[in-house]
Amino acid sequence: MQAASLPAKAGWQWAREGLALFRMQPMAMFTWALTVGFMVVIASILNPIGPILFVAGMPSITVMSLEACRAIEQGKTVLPLRLFLALKPPGLFKKLLAMGAIYVAAVLLAGLVSFLPFADSLRDALQGMADNDVTPLLTALRMPLIVFGVLYVIIAGLFWHAPALVAWHKLGLRKALFFSGIACWRNKGAFLVYGLTWLAVVLALEAGTGLLEAVGVSDTIADLIQMPFNFAAAAVLYCSFYPTYTRVFGQPPASAFGT
Repeated sequence: MQAASLPAKAGWQWAREGLALFRMQPMAMFTWALTVGFMVVIASILNPIGPILFVAGMPSITVMSLEACRAIEQGKTVLPLRLFLALKPPGLFKKLLAMGAIYVAAVLLAGLVSFLPFADSLRDALQGMADNDVTPLLTALRMPLIVFGVLYVIIAGLFWHAPALVAWHKLGLRKALFFSGIACWRNKGAFLVYGLTWLAVVLALEAGTGLLEAVGVSDTIADLIQMPFNFAAAAVLYCSFYPTYTRVFGQPPASAFGT
């Protein structure tokens, strides 16, 4: 399987193509973003097992999001609840759950590797805190967070394309993780620009909330005003996953979903 190597500016193009897909069927993708948001709320209520289950289900959510984008691109009407049929092929949901479980385990292991060697310095920083001064703790956290960040980027690369490779190319988990990692490495510049683009979007949304509060709008009202913009941005983000795949691996087979 050959993964294309794209220039760094492709990361910006992926975000633009995601916006274009969203504009083709905005209500369908907005509803899908609401559905995913509802899943997040339910997961947070079921703490601590809920968040773990949600993260383990992320590969399945990714496949459903990609199926929606594939149907939109092919001119089919997307019905968000029908996207769950994307998990119907025999054995697919089981593979995606196994992938999610591996992802959870990998992130937890990365956390242990990152923070355990610095346990003594972190404990000393906590004990040395006085008058709510968190400076010692922030200093002690710097190196563990850097190590975890590096490890997480590696993990994210391995899992980024893996759900689509399992669902659309019928690859086993090991091959899917391998080819995903290779593809992300070959396009690391594009993914850097892609990540920076979405960081800018998040900062812009935060600035919008801050501006509302600065002109006297209460925190509750500001959050309510901001909420639809957040869900719209999430919908565009989900749509942008699709070009990150198609521009690297090419067009997937025709979608069986939508009308």
